[in-house]
Amino acid sequence: MEDKEKTTKDYTEEYNAKSIKVLDGLEHVRKRPSMYIGSTSSAGLHHLVFEVVDNSIDEAMAGFCNEITVILRKNSSITVIDNGRGIPVDEHPQLHVSGVEVALTKLNAGGKFDAKVYHVSGGLHGVGVSVVNALSKYLKVIVKRNGIVYEQEYERGKPLYPLREVGNVLPNEIGTEITFIPDDTIFETVEFDENIIKEKLKELAYLNKGLRIHFLNEKKGTEEHYYSEKGIVDLVKELNKDEQTLLEEPVYLEVDEDHFHLEVALQYNAGFSSEIMSFVNNIKTVDGGTHETGFKQALTKLFNDEGMQLKLIKDEAITFDDIKEGLVAIISVRLVEPQFEGQTKTKLGNTEVRSKVYNIVKNGLTLYFDKHIEDLQKILKKILLAQNARLAAKKAKEIVRRKGELDFSGRLPGKLADCSSNDPSKTELYIVEGESAGGSAKQARDRKFQAVLPLRGKILNVEKVNMAHALSSQEIKNLITTIGSGIGEDFKVENLRYHKIIIMTDADVDGAHIRTLLLTFFFRYMKPLVEDGYLYIAQPPLYRIKYEKEIRYAYSDEELTHILGTLKDPDKAEVQRYKGLGEMDPQQLWETTMDPTRRIIKRVTIQEAELANKLFELLMGSDVSPRKEFIMQHAKEVVNLDI
Repeated sequence: MEDKEKTTKDYTEEYNAKSIKVLDGLEHVRKRPSMYIGSTSSAGLHHLVFEVVDNSIDEAMAGFCNEITVILRKNSSITVIDNGRGIPVDEHPQLHVSGVEVALTKLNAGGKFDAKVYHVSGGLHGVGVSVVNALSKYLKVIVKRNGIVYEQEYERGKPLYPLREVGNVLPNEIGTEITFIPDDTIFETVEFDENIIKEKLKELAYLNKGLRIHFLNEKKGTEEHYYSEKGIVDLVKELNKDEQTLLEEPVYLEVDEDHFHLEVALQYNAGFSSEIMSFVNNIKTVDGGTHETGFKQALTKLFNDEGMQLKLIKDEAITFDDIKEGLVAIISVRLVEPQFEGQTKTKLGNTEVRSKVYNIVKNGLTLYFDKHIEDLQKILKKILLAQNARLAAKKAKEIVRRKGELDFSGRLPGKLADCSSNDPSKTELYIVEGESAGGSAKQARDRKFQAVLPLRGKILNVEKVNMAHALSSQEIKNLITTIGSGIGEDFKVENLRYHKIIIMTDADVDGAHIRTLLLTFFFRYMKPLVEDGYLYIAQPPLYRIKYEKEIRYAYSDEELTHILGTLKDPDKAEVQRYKGLGEMDPQQLWETTMDPTRRIIKRVTIQEAELANKLFELLMGSDVSPRKEFIMQHAKEVVNLDI
């Protein structure tokens, strides 16, 4: 009871410079920024924003902040404002400078190391804001505490003057405001992507129900506001908004015990794919960890027990692969001193968390389904259908393996024109649309290291079918056999026959459709191929420009305009727009699209697998209405439309 009766003033007084534990000096951050923020690319740039936001979120998790504002300024600076307690302004007892300066200039300095101040926190364990300061060419901090406004400015991590008082406010006006400009001598780009920021802020609003987050873009004059009353329940609904759901409302569990807080929300849809997102102290654990393991084990045990009790499971036990089909789930854990595996904090390692999550989820869902037996039966029916499909796919793979068609050492497709080199690290496979283009590519290639596999027509849309059906397609079997790495859970990167797999399709609507179908197939059944950077898209030229005796190629409208602008008489020039690879003879195809010294190929990456996942489902799924809405929404953005 005593804690609950404390006022904000009491907590503010407890949170002072003495609370900030100094573990180390600020060294090597500017020389080796990647050690602290992962990279100096766009991902590292945005990491700075989220480190500052994380400090505000920590105040929210501690119960002292309910509003955060992020502003993208016209001068490309970023401002983050919160109404938390404000960084301590009193003098640090050992360092004899303000708590603000300690937090902004000392690595591993922060209140997060004092358990009395923060029970749980995200951020980089206290290094966050000082790293942001070190990697910014300019930073300004404003703190409101004790009815006074304080400010301090920095250049490349160095204070320009000590913390100073600049005004007065009402005693209840408290908080921190940090504005910074990233150092353009360190980062590859200093242009912020508002979509990356908005997606993260929206996610944080779901993970912290009741917290209001605002995003203002001064460059565009736009603003967005994020607020969720039901938190991760609303997030599950958002993820399932275009799906046919089995349950009317998501199942929700919440437990708060002994500095351990767990929230779980789940809901099934009628689709084949799954989406399981996990978080620890608001940090997305994209590689899972012990909390995800506990959740998966709990669901597997629960549905096996319930299925046997209802006499729906007779012979073979169901696996999590059966359970996850159509499952959308969010697991959010908050705990003191989380142990993350790896510098980027993408996997939770605390061993005790697995059993905690297992017991809470198993017991909580058992109680829920005891009262909602119809919901349980609907889910079990879907799980058993998934099990039947899995067993059928397994049988189909075994049959095909016996025929030698999926065996790496067996017979390769007759259409494949293989290369002579046996070193996968030096070879590449062109997947080509159509027999005609395939013929040109086979003639154009360098036989030592380039293989060509032509595809006949459009491959099966795997988004609409299960694995058993997908394996019935001859074109898909040809792809699997040629690549040699297996599919799904059997995928083995070490068995790849080529380390560059290049999709080469026509630059028209049909070509784009085939490319999307192939990307869908690789995303669904060979995801490591995408994640590990083995998949590429060829960029054939859009235009052939003949001027006098010279022939040049343009790969975009902008390049065409530039080339024409360099000619003395652009109107005598002959411009041909390519729609198909078959319009080029083998020599032209080699020069423009296959010659490693001149070609343009783009590596396929998935920075946000969830966004890619939803886009694939939207564009390639069986539900027409969201796809129609997407087309109507983006119709005006189309520049070239081939009909």
